[in-house]
Amino acid sequence: MTADGKRYYVKRYLGNGKNAVRRWFGLRGLVAPQRVVKEWKNLLLFRKWGIPTATLVGYGLEHLERLATASDPCLRDRRWMAQVLRQVANITRTLHAAGFAHNDLKWRNLLVDGGGSPTVYLIDCPSGGMWWGVFLKYRIIKDLACLDKVAKYQLSRSQRLRFYLDYTGQRRLGVEDKQRIRKILAFFEGRE
Repeated sequence: MTADGKRYYVKRYLGNGKNAVRRWFGLRGLVAPQRVVKEWKNLLLFRKWGIPTATLVGYGLEHLERLATASDPCLRDRRWMAQVLRQVANITRTLHAAGFAHNDLKWRNLLVDGGGSPTVYLIDCPSGGMWWGVFLKYRIIKDLACLDKVAKYQLSRSQRLRFYLDYTGQRRLGVEDKQRIRKILAFFEGRE
């Protein structure tokens, strides 16, 4: 792959190894690190030892949803979470302002790297696309409802409101915002 005149080697992992039984039952993740984790840790270790290896420019695994499922303490760190939510709001606003809807904007499709100053990466968007008019408005509601599906269990109401205000770039809710929020909250009613 080439980007900005630089060549990159991209390695993707599907499944959890060659052994069909372990892959099928998901046992490898329980008894050993996933292959992708093992690989990037090994590459970093080789570099530390002075063994020539390709420079690792990016890797990731922690989906925001996985942090929620594990009740990770970082979700209770208001400062850390505010940084993450602000980034997600900016990413979402940018997509929607361009007329693009992700169409599967869930916590599992947001990678967050570790550290005190987290960075959010958007992944897995095969069904996203450009929309217009009422179709875009519907897709925006869907994207925001998908994000809120987990958020309503993990975040306080004030965090959810702050996310929405960051998303809209406003300081206060207007009449249209309140109508949109009602649609977001109702989107998955009866389907959960």
